[in-house]
Amino acid sequence: MRILKILGLGLLGLLAIAAVIYFFVAPPVLDSQFNTVDKPGPYQVTDRTKALYHGLQIVDLHADPLLWDRDLSQRNMRGQVDLPRMRDANMALQVFGLVTKVPAGLNFDRNSSDSDVLPWVVAAQRWPVETWFGLKARALYEITKAEKLAQENDDFTLIKSRSDLDQLLAARARGEKQMGGLIAFEGIQPIEGEIGNLDLFFDRGVRMVGLTHFFDNEAGGSAHGWTKGGLTTLGIKAVRKLEALNIAIDLAHASPKLIDDVLAIATRPVVVSHTGVKATCPGPRNLSDDQIRRIASTGGVLGIGFFEGAVCGKSPSHIADAMMHVIDLVGASHVALGSDFDGAVSTQFDITGLPLIAEELLARGVSEADIARIFGQNALRVLRTLLPEG
Repeated sequence: MRILKILGLGLLGLLAIAAVIYFFVAPPVLDSQFNTVDKPGPYQVTDRTKALYHGLQIVDLHADPLLWDRDLSQRNMRGQVDLPRMRDANMALQVFGLVTKVPAGLNFDRNSSDSDVLPWVVAAQRWPVETWFGLKARALYEITKAEKLAQENDDFTLIKSRSDLDQLLAARARGEKQMGGLIAFEGIQPIEGEIGNLDLFFDRGVRMVGLTHFFDNEAGGSAHGWTKGGLTTLGIKAVRKLEALNIAIDLAHASPKLIDDVLAIATRPVVVSHTGVKATCPGPRNLSDDQIRRIASTGGVLGIGFFEGAVCGKSPSHIADAMMHVIDLVGASHVALGSDFDGAVSTQFDITGLPLIAEELLARGVSEADIARIFGQNALRVLRTLLPEG
């Protein structure tokens, strides 16, 4: 009996150690491994770049820090985005993606929708139990995290309307260092097949919706999915509902057929929040010249990503290559920043390194006026067109 008791106590001890590792050690380790920065700041640029940069209204169309177990109100030693670093970066507006499902064996070519590794991640991060099993619950919890961030930081506001955006920009014009956040879906799967759930998420502040992520869903095909199909019947209804609600439609991760189907029925500008272009970086998620032209013809905007899969590198030069191609093809009025920071990507710099891109564009002869467009004016123009009045 004594041996059994000793063995039992030993087993309990091992379970306790395993629980501590799973719930307290694993989450920051995962974050640190997946969201790496090759060259931590501070970053040096010329006086000309500094002067230009600090006069810009800077918008990044995609980042995923809400997924991770990190206090975004504090400066963190891991990851790529938090509020203190956004302040340093002179950010006007950051779009925050809601990641709700990640297939096992994630890859850029072909993923099944039948698996999901996020239950293990959210459980390890001690999210509410309902988020372990439900996509809608995960999205709502991430929204709650964003709302809490806005409640606890006077200089950070969630943008839900054109009026909110105008007030933010007016405050910044008065010299107030205000920042905004806008909530977006990374794939429409949190509605769990029910179009009516879009009303719920609109009420909670979602203002941009990517139709697909790394797998096909009820709305249509992903560029990385199994079938790579177009819009389903539910997807067609979703596009019409999103336009009626004044929610921006995001074609990042969409299959070519899905892009065709959306552009055939869309009546408003569309966004591609984080992407690359095939001309400088061939790949299944990147856009062809024809797609770029058609998206631009809607009045839309393309956020260029900062990661290897988007631009075939991570340097400001790689990012500028993609931007210059879009500029040459359709003009500077359709280019934006689409970092994908904290999206389980490795980048050369964190959000405070954005001036490095401005410096690279200046070196290539891009005008200061066009850099202002790329760094925020284009995204702000499209969002003002798409957001509800107030």
